[in-house]
Amino acid sequence: MMSPTSDEFLTNRAWHRAVVGGKDMILRRTSALEFLELFGGYMREKTIDVYAKKPGEFENIECCIVNSFDGIDYVRIGDVLCTSVNQTINDMLDDFDNIDEQSLVESLSRYYYMHGMSFDGLKIKAENIDCFNSIKDWAIEYHNGG
Repeated sequence: MMSPTSDEFLTNRAWHRAVVGGKDMILRRTSALEFLELFGGYMREKTIDVYAKKPGEFENIECCIVNSFDGIDYVRIGDVLCTSVNQTINDMLDDFDNIDEQSLVESLSRYYYMHGMSFDGLKIKAENIDCFNSIKDWAIEYHNGG
């Protein structure tokens, strides 16, 4: 069974809140970037990506099953759990070959300009620095049409 999809809501944030709010799940990757409003999302989006302790009831919720939420840096916004900006960025850099590059680059660009043209607030893990350095200029130029 499918959960409601984004086209049934005015914003992706409202969609995420309706589908995972109050549930034992943490939004991750592109879904987290959308909820944190660093990425606008896509029209007619159907899939939500979460950390969960058990599979969910909906087939369009991609669950990364974990034994515990310990070690996952997340924030609570209302009744929704969402990985922090640092956790989200590091998760995506760590698995760069299997992520939505568009959402990551756009989010890094928004972060950069929202933070006084700086990435200083980001805490990039040592193992992710090379990947981050390979895309940061792309992110800086993203909103400049470069």
